[in-house]
Amino acid sequence: MRRTLASLFAAFVILASCFALAQERAITVASTTSTEQSGLFNYLLPLFSARTGIRVNVVAVGTGQALDIGRRGDADVVFVHDRPAEQKFMAKGFGVKRFDVMYNDFVIVGPASDPAHIRGEKDVTVAFRRIAEARAPFVSRGDRSGTHEAELRFWKDAGVDIAAAKGPWYRDIGQGMGPALNMAASADAYVLSDRGTWLSFKNRGPLEILVEGDRRLFNQYGVMLVNPQKHPNVKVADGQAFVDWLISPEGQKAIAGYKIGGEQLFFPDASPTLH
Repeated sequence: MRRTLASLFAAFVILASCFALAQERAITVASTTSTEQSGLFNYLLPLFSARTGIRVNVVAVGTGQALDIGRRGDADVVFVHDRPAEQKFMAKGFGVKRFDVMYNDFVIVGPASDPAHIRGEKDVTVAFRRIAEARAPFVSRGDRSGTHEAELRFWKDAGVDIAAAKGPWYRDIGQGMGPALNMAASADAYVLSDRGTWLSFKNRGPLEILVEGDRRLFNQYGVMLVNPQKHPNVKVADGQAFVDWLISPEGQKAIAGYKIGGEQLFFPDASPTLH
């Protein structure tokens, strides 16, 4: 009798666990390495989950890859930072609506010895041109991320054909922001970084911010629900709940509240206007 009761109880526990798992609300967000490696998601997502009961699974890759994941329907929400690529994503109907969420800026980080003599330069294109002319070591993410796309625009604006100018000095690693900063630190190289990841980066070695403040270094982040008309598997209600929370006063306040060493990493700028 006892064995029978124990077996029934065990079966009940298993069934209850399976039911709980089936009822769990979870979404997948394709986002950038900068939102993860800066620590922002570790700060934000527990707040969102506590408010809504929705768990967020993050796939942190370069913006180009994140948008590809959205195009395939393997994510419910895309949260990235490359406005031209986001606009193409929307124009082809892969997203429902796009909202600005927050911004920070890019900085050029490099060794204190500064062999290309760019320290304090206020024109990012001049800085890139000097790096190319000096053939100073430069680490490129090379991963189709928003940061990589920005870097390519800066080379072009500087009048540098980086495909032709590449040599041993230019290290194209195909990895995220953290590995790029680690390589730059070990190789005394320059690298373009988003400020958020730089502020959270601990292994700085000889690196420091050398160029900042050019308006072209502005770095806008946007969020989009993946279009369920293209991918019926999209969790519309819970995905939209995440989008709505990010652009709500509560979500915007949470973004502004994330700081490292007293310094704010991201600045909320959501509005009801669609972009």
